Amino acid sequence: MEHTDLKAGISLVLLAYNEEENLRVLLPRIKEQLNKCGEDYELLVIGGQTDEDNSREVCEAEGAVYMNQEEPGFGGAFRTGIRHAKRQKFFIMDSDGSHHPRYIPDIYHCFMDKRCDVAIGSRYTKGGVSNDSITSQIMSHTLNFVYGMILGVKAKDLSTDFRMYHTRRLKEVVDDLKCPHYDVLQEVILLLKLRKKKEHKKFTIAETPITFDKRLFGISKRKLLTFIISYMKTVFYLSSIRWKNRKIR
Repeated sequence: MEHTDLKAGISLVLLAYNEEENLRVLLPRIKEQLNKCGEDYELLVIGGQTDEDNSREVCEAEGAVYMNQEEPGFGGAFRTGIRHAKRQKFFIMDSDGSHHPRYIPDIYHCFMDKRCDVAIGSRYTKGGVSNDSITSQIMSHTLNFVYGMILGVKAKDLSTDFRMYHTRRLKEVVDDLKCPHYDVLQEVILLLKLRKKKEHKKFTIAETPITFDKRLFGISKRKLLTFIISYMKTVFYLSSIRWKNRKIR
């Protein structure tokens, strides 16, 4: 879909690999909070490349559009969501319950009021809380510090996908997104920033506090070793992109 055909409103995207139990709880809550934003919306749920639970049926019962991801990995699911979004604003959040739907209006109003390129529901900005393990928090803080330096942006929580974007902007860079895992969340920030700089416009990020909870049901799909190796590669990959584009003002 071309970005010129986008309709007014919000595309809320959930990347949900075998999250049937969580979707049963989250989808009604998400709709309740989206209604508070006062805009039309669509719910897109991106499942795995094959169906392994009853997520499709749960989504159909709640009026959400369910589709299988077109490429593997978290990055592939993210790109699938971007390509199929039909509304002008793109809202993404976790489907495991760690991102509580009650923060949807806060992120929406942060995005609208501050007229930013990206609004983030942040664990680490003032007022934010993380109920994750200490080990995970240490790793997260380290990653956020490193990526803040690499990307050259001032944001405290760059490793979360509780975000709102302009859909048109995402569609402009989707074919250039290469990262297969969670590191696509930093890659997209860099590509959006570079595109704005080429247009001689300032790229802005705003954060609003959230409480990050542990998942409701099921087990994490994240594999620690794969996660660490992927991020190490991405440090060099994103650094090289920024270096190649260092003359862009």
